[in-house]
Amino acid sequence: MSSTFGRVYRVTTFGESHCKAVGAVIDGCPPQMPLTEADIQPQLDRRRPGQSAVNTPRQESDTVTILSGTENGITLGTPIGVMVPNRDQRPGDYKAMSDIPRPSHADFTYQMKYGVRASSGGGRSSARETIGRVAAGAIAEKWLRLNYGVEIVAWVSTVGTMDAPDIDSDAITREQVDVTPIRCPHVPTAEKMIAAAAKAKETGDSLGGIVTCVCRKVPVGLGEPVFEKLEARLAQAMLSIPATKGFEIGSGFDGVRLPGSQHNDPFVQKGDRLGTRTNNSGGVQGGISNGEPILFRVSFKPPATISLPQATANFAGEDTTLEAKGRHDPLVANRAVPIVESMAALVLMDAVMLQRARGWATGE
Repeated sequence: MSSTFGRVYRVTTFGESHCKAVGAVIDGCPPQMPLTEADIQPQLDRRRPGQSAVNTPRQESDTVTILSGTENGITLGTPIGVMVPNRDQRPGDYKAMSDIPRPSHADFTYQMKYGVRASSGGGRSSARETIGRVAAGAIAEKWLRLNYGVEIVAWVSTVGTMDAPDIDSDAITREQVDVTPIRCPHVPTAEKMIAAAAKAKETGDSLGGIVTCVCRKVPVGLGEPVFEKLEARLAQAMLSIPATKGFEIGSGFDGVRLPGSQHNDPFVQKGDRLGTRTNNSGGVQGGISNGEPILFRVSFKPPATISLPQATANFAGEDTTLEAKGRHDPLVANRAVPIVESMAALVLMDAVMLQRARGWATGE
């Protein structure tokens, strides 16, 4: 199993949805950075379950403890261990489903690959695993902000068939995103999304969504062509998040509708640097950051575990009907916002560390 991400800033996550604890070991964080649990907790609070009526009612405080790698609130340059306990465990909720692979879930594939699986919840395929990513991402984000002023903001732009109007990605803030529990900064659209999610929850169904993310003030020169281009690493990071099904950067799939004369990004002088007039490239050209905001989108499928009766088959191949019990999200896109931000921070942090290893600081 692959549970480590990054080459220089390396993050290894551990834990399953109903084990005693989840967390991460972060290796490669530079020394002498102020760091306490207070730097990590805000992003974990945004990710945690039980935040609103449109998410699972599972109640977890998701309180993080730093186990190692700091002294007197300063990083030592040694591995940072972080842990979050699982307190509201109800493995019994899944007993009736132990012999039935849930449709579009990972029960079947994990069983076939390993010959065993965590039958309580989704095990390692559960979004509970992302706690370690978010903690590690919060640490990376603080370092990027202190050293380069990097800003990373994500928001829900689509739920089901409802799309929010274009958001000013140059100015959007997390405070604006968090005004509504669905994390769509366009309030009129957010209200419709909330109503749709509540209806899906009431009927035992689920909805998909799209998270858009912008990374501002990213230094020029990040990315390792040809196989570790910056957009390729971002795609890998985002598609490793549970429930993701699509990734696009810049103009994405809509870019094919434009001729090259309209799609190209002409260069212009912007203060003391060369930039581009438009940003169809999404901040990346040739697999390397060009100094413009990195803008990408990630699609999340409707959560696979629903309460509606589903005609399916058990592991013995016998026809059966599954009515999933337990506490489930009717929508995951809004809780995925800090996860997307964190994975973006991990990619950028690792890319900066690789560039600095060459002996010079990118963007300076």
